[in-house]
Amino acid sequence: MIEKFEGNYQLTIIRGATTAKDNSVKEIESAVVELIEELITRNNIVVNNLLSITFTVTNDLDACFPASIARKCKSLDSVAFLDCQQMYVPNDIDFCIRLMAQVLLPADQSVNHPYLRGASKLRADRC
Repeated sequence: MIEKFEGNYQLTIIRGATTAKDNSVKEIESAVVELIEELITRNNIVVNNLLSITFTVTNDLDACFPASIARKCKSLDSVAFLDCQQMYVPNDIDFCIRLMAQVLLPADQSVNHPYLRGASKLRADRC
């Protein structure tokens, strides 16, 4: 989805995913921080232009909420966050954290969808 805004910005949706090593606060935090940092860095996102992020996690992750970690990361406390459980699909990637971010990007900027760690096999074309 792309919507044009005043100036040379447009609303852009960026997808991404990563995996944690296990179901612990420490490992989920490590994965979420890395994913957020890659999302921002790869897309040159101005933090004030990051509008919202929806996280989904596989049902084997319940030690903490990814949004609570992201909220403290990179001064993102004004971003709208939502956590959801990913639907169960047999043979899905274990300990997977996915995100969908709504951001304002310059209209001529290409998008880089970060798929990290074990989630890189979800979208090998975007890694």
